[in-house]
Amino acid sequence: MKNNPLPRLDTSPGIRDELLPYCRLQLGEVWTDSISGHRVGCLDAADIKAIKDIMAGERAQLAIHDPPYNLAAFEQRSIAAFIDWCRKWVSCTDVVLTPDSSLYVWLGADQNDGFQPLPDFMLMMRDQPFRPRSFITMRNQRGYGTQKNWMAVRQELLYYIKGNPQFNVDAEYTDIPKILRGYYKDVNGKKTENLERSRSDTIRAGNVWIDVQQVFYRMEENVSGCYAQKPLKCIDRIIRASSVPHDLVIDFFAHSGTTLLASEILNRRCFTIDIDPIYAEMTIRRLERFRASGQLGWQNGHPFEADVPKPNIGPAVSPTPTMPVQRTLF
Repeated sequence: MKNNPLPRLDTSPGIRDELLPYCRLQLGEVWTDSISGHRVGCLDAADIKAIKDIMAGERAQLAIHDPPYNLAAFEQRSIAAFIDWCRKWVSCTDVVLTPDSSLYVWLGADQNDGFQPLPDFMLMMRDQPFRPRSFITMRNQRGYGTQKNWMAVRQELLYYIKGNPQFNVDAEYTDIPKILRGYYKDVNGKKTENLERSRSDTIRAGNVWIDVQQVFYRMEENVSGCYAQKPLKCIDRIIRASSVPHDLVIDFFAHSGTTLLASEILNRRCFTIDIDPIYAEMTIRRLERFRASGQLGWQNGHPFEADVPKPNIGPAVSPTPTMPVQRTLF
């Protein structure tokens, strides 16, 4: 089996230098897809002029954002500075969404740091023109904190809305198993348990997702070099629930390009951006690879393997303030 992955690029500045010459976008530039009308920009999510430029007067029905969580993998800011930055890109999002629209935000809750930045972000959102709709938890297979604490195996997804947006209740597209017994009631004089009464072994998706596999290097959709790539299945679920074919989906933190790829598969257009030219390029290449081969990622390879077959990995280093920090985590 081929084994040629990229290490985490936030800790490998030498590899970044090797890859940058092969990126077709620089900061401020936008790539337009001539087939489906997608757009990929190397832009700042908090820059309203840049956001308006890529939107070119259009508005989206759905936003899916996965900003950096202000954890150790990135340049850490004070929580106040982080929330102030979040307020800017949330405001940009509001400007380019339709009056009836949905906003999903992945955001961490570090149990070793007062569950930040989740609580302060939620408080900040009270002053925004979005209404909270649900708090979704996705279960991870791996976690941390097993020695002196309960193992943390969840990721938090906040669901907000404006107006009265689309929401598709579809019990067929989920394979979440029924795992809890109980809830007895009498049926024709016989006490039955809820699993006995069910006509299906699965349930419609609720706000606890236990059926989504974390992306790891053996999966076809894996894009090495990324930090905590979100599974295609969870983005697929969001898009199916909160949009219809031909809707416009936006994602201000493209990273591995999962939202763009899911939009392509589900017949939606996607405008997505990343402040880092390397991740903007990865996003474009992932779409191109899917169209050429049907493959969802690179598994044990990487997006630049044709240009840089064996990158010079070198010693890993901690992120520095000179590295781009406005990263998504999928």
